[in-house]
Amino acid sequence: MLYLIAEWMGFEGIANLIRYQTFRAGATLMTALVIGLIIGPQVISMLRVRQGKGQPIRADGPQTHQIKVGTPTMGGLMILIAVLLAMLLWMDLTNPFVWACMAVTAGFGIVGFLDDYDKVTKNSHKGVSGRVRLLMEFAVAGVASWLIVSQISTDLYVPFFSDRVIPLGPFYYLFAATVMVGFGNAVNLTDGLDGLATMPVIIAAGTFAIIAYLVGRADYSAYLGIPHVPGAGEMAIFCAAIMGAGLAFLWFNAPPAAVFMGDTGSLALGGALGAIAVATHHEIVLLIVGGLFVVEVASVIIQVFWFKRTGKRIFRMAPIHHHFEQLGWKESTVVIRFWIISIVLALMGLATLKLR
Repeated sequence: MLYLIAEWMGFEGIANLIRYQTFRAGATLMTALVIGLIIGPQVISMLRVRQGKGQPIRADGPQTHQIKVGTPTMGGLMILIAVLLAMLLWMDLTNPFVWACMAVTAGFGIVGFLDDYDKVTKNSHKGVSGRVRLLMEFAVAGVASWLIVSQISTDLYVPFFSDRVIPLGPFYYLFAATVMVGFGNAVNLTDGLDGLATMPVIIAAGTFAIIAYLVGRADYSAYLGIPHVPGAGEMAIFCAAIMGAGLAFLWFNAPPAAVFMGDTGSLALGGALGAIAVATHHEIVLLIVGGLFVVEVASVIIQVFWFKRTGKRIFRMAPIHHHFEQLGWKESTVVIRFWIISIVLALMGLATLKLR
C-alpha cells in the first residue's frame, strides 16, 4: 500500500526510499516483528481461554513432553497476522508474485487452522484426515502455481550449471504445486520441539531473501549465471516479513513455550518457502537450504516403509528429532544442533549461486 502511495507521489522526497527493495525489506522485517510482539500476549491469552486443555500431547511420544500439557496451540495465527499485514503495508501489490505467495500463506494457514481446531475440539492428535488436507493444499497450491507460472518459464533450472535446464512444459504446474505442498508438510513434521521449526524457517527465509534479490536484478543474475526473473525481487520483502514474524513468535515459543505454532503456522510457512522457491526458479536449491526439513520427512517415510516390510524400526522414533531425544539428548540440545545444521545448509545453498 505504501509503495503504491509513494509511486502516486512520484517517489519524491522521503518517499523515494520506498522505491528501494532493500529499504522495504528492512522496514517489513521490523513491522512484522513489532506487530508480532504487540499482538502475541493477546493472542496467547485468547487461545488459552478458548482451548482450555491446549494442544493434545501424544501418549506414545517422548515422556518428557507430558509437562507441556495445557500449552495452547494455533500460535501460527500471530505469524499469519504479522506477515500479511506487513506484506500489505510494504509490498508492491501490483506484482502477481505477491498475491500468489499471499494465497499460499493464507490458504495453507486456513487448512492448518481447521486441522488444529479439529484436534483441540476433539481432544485428539489426529485432526482432519490426510486425504482431505492434501486435497485442500493442492487446490490452493494449484491456484498459486497458475499465478506464478504466468510470469515465468516452465523450465527447471539445475544448480551448479549456468546453462542446464530441464523443460517440464505443462508438468511444471504439478511440480510447482508439489514443491509447495511438500515443504508445507515438511515444516509441519519438523515442528515437534520448542523452536525447532521456527529458526530453520527464519534461516531459510533469510537465504532466499538474498536469492530473490539477486534473481530480480538483471545485472547480478547475468554475472552469477542464474535465471533472471523480473519482479522476483519483491520476494525478498516477503522473506523479510517471514523473518520478522518468526522472530516475534520465537520470543513466545522459547522454552518453556507459552504457545505452540500448530499446523496453522507450520503449513503456512512451509508452503510460503515452496512458493518463493518456485517464483525465483530455485526449487532444487530449496532442497539444500531446507535440507533439515527434507531429512525429517525422509526419516518418517523410511521408518514407515521399513516397519511395514520387516516389522522393525530403523529409528527409535520418527521424525528423527524424536530419535535423538530417545537417545538421551535434551530437547534444547536437539534444537540448537539442528539450528547449526540449518545454518550450514543455508551457506551451502548460497554457494550454489557462484559454483557454476
